[in-house]
Amino acid sequence: MRHYKNLDVWSLIVIVVTFSLFALALIEKDLTHDVLLESGVFLVPVKLIMLAHRNNDTRESIEAKLDAIYNALLTRDECNRPDEE
Repeated sequence: MRHYKNLDVWSLIVIVVTFSLFALALIEKDLTHDVLLESGVFLVPVKLIMLAHRNNDTRESIEAKLDAIYNALLTRDECNRPDEE
């Protein structure tokens, strides 16, 4: 099971508030045309949260690759350093 360590408190708050507003809209309104409208409104912040999560994963991947490049350059420089006597 994947752990969602990048899902912060504010994202969870947005999900809970949006879902509760969606549920209230289902109770208070007609269940035909308005359901589609409320579903679209519900999906917008969910999509934004998913994009932010994916962006964070991509950032971590890029940082790991940059660290690997940096370490490779450090070891190469140490190997090419002339011996000091």
